[in-house]
Amino acid sequence: MAGYSNEHWPAGYRINPRVDSLPAELIEAFRAIPVAVAGDCMGRSVGARGLKAYHGELSLKLCGPAFTIRIRPGDNLMVHKALMMVEPGDVLVIDGGGDVSQAVIGGLVRTTALRVKLGGIVIDGAVRDLEELAEGIVPVFAAGHTHRGPSKDGPGEINVPIACAGLCVLPGDLVLGDADGVIAIAAADAAALLPRTLAHLQREAGIRETNEQGTADPERFNALLRAKGLPV
Repeated sequence: MAGYSNEHWPAGYRINPRVDSLPAELIEAFRAIPVAVAGDCMGRSVGARGLKAYHGELSLKLCGPAFTIRIRPGDNLMVHKALMMVEPGDVLVIDGGGDVSQAVIGGLVRTTALRVKLGGIVIDGAVRDLEELAEGIVPVFAAGHTHRGPSKDGPGEINVPIACAGLCVLPGDLVLGDADGVIAIAAADAAALLPRTLAHLQREAGIRETNEQGTADPERFNALLRAKGLPV
């Protein structure tokens, strides 16, 4: 991005350009993929921990490229800067250190998020103004909430690798969120993961049908039990 040079940043500050690494059609395709299915296809070993949906409407889905921010806990100076740089559909993913003593996101940030058509917010930190957030429209996942507001002093970093509630997230990675939680998919892996998730959905549909009709093959589980030495 023109005008930014990393050579002269003071300690603790860094602003990198937005990373555009995911085709729009790939992002759109992932909107139909549940977080649980993506997690199953990624080995069930990834996913954010301890985050709660604050947008009220559980059917509201989050799906978009990560615009990452690392902040000093309880400070949202770099959040406001990021909102000047995002493009429609971007998801703010904020490493707030898990601190919930001061809210970083509230109703005023949500107002700006609506104007810039933000795809969602994920923060390992706190939010406030819950009634406004619960109106929906913008998906918001956070570690907690408090009435105490943030400082605006910095430091902070924009579009750097971060850890957010146990997720390793790089700028431009694909972030999914729904009622089951939040997951991040490496941008380099997203295209190859999509057909696997679609196949998984089809396989689950077949299992669901046999469960509903009572025609599931008992050998599916009996074989596993026999392998453990149980006489079934």
